[in-house]
Amino acid sequence: MKALEYVLLDPTGNVTVLVRTAVPVPAQPRVARALLEAEPRGEQVGFLSPGGADADIALRMAGGEFCGNAAMCAAALWCIERGLSAQTVRVRVSGADRPVAVQAAAQAEDCWSCAEALPRPAPPEMVTLALDGQTYRLPLLRFPGIGHLILPGDTDRAFAERAARSWCAALGAEALGLMLLDEAAGRMTPLVYVPGADTLYWERSCASGTAAAGAYLAWKRGASVEAALDQPGGFLRVFAAPAGEIRLRGAVRVLKEGKILA
Repeated sequence: MKALEYVLLDPTGNVTVLVRTAVPVPAQPRVARALLEAEPRGEQVGFLSPGGADADIALRMAGGEFCGNAAMCAAALWCIERGLSAQTVRVRVSGADRPVAVQAAAQAEDCWSCAEALPRPAPPEMVTLALDGQTYRLPLLRFPGIGHLILPGDTDRAFAERAARSWCAALGAEALGLMLLDEAAGRMTPLVYVPGADTLYWERSCASGTAAAGAYLAWKRGASVEAALDQPGGFLRVFAAPAGEIRLRGAVRVLKEGKILA
């Protein structure tokens, strides 16, 4: 066992643990479980490393999935550690085939505004999935490292939890989000299953899920969409064009620094 340094951050309620100390990939799921037990507010864990030639910082999520909220956290932390008040940070994120550019700017003590251009998803597709003897026709948005299904906002939560595990396997996805979207009210409740880390969370916000919802609405309407989606942790703002361009804006707060033996 060794002491691991980490930072707890809050990107629109989707509380994230970022580990500064190097941890071998095979050990990351075990370390992530220990950190989530130690920090019960946490919903996910990412591991930081140097960015290399094409990025300022690298981020690997515990299950190898893509996470836009964690990318914003990594960018804000990179700026803090260098005493910068604003910077465009190139973040290499697990699940993405190229670095994500995050514009981070300090707003107040320990609070940052972040905007990022997310990887473009594959074109939306309608998929047929089965559960409990019934079939469902649902829109699927596949991003590098994670797929998202768009479900009605009033979907039963117990049903969604069973569906997330079953449908992730059926789709062969690295991770799967079920975005319960009430389009008329502008509200969304995200559920994310990551088999690599064996986690299933009703997240307080989901950046890639917000991007998926924006891309779905742009595809459905045949026009660019700009929306603020109200999620349990607050609002995430998304711009999505039918051709696939997606930009996201949110906020990051630094909650605490800590150490753990793991």
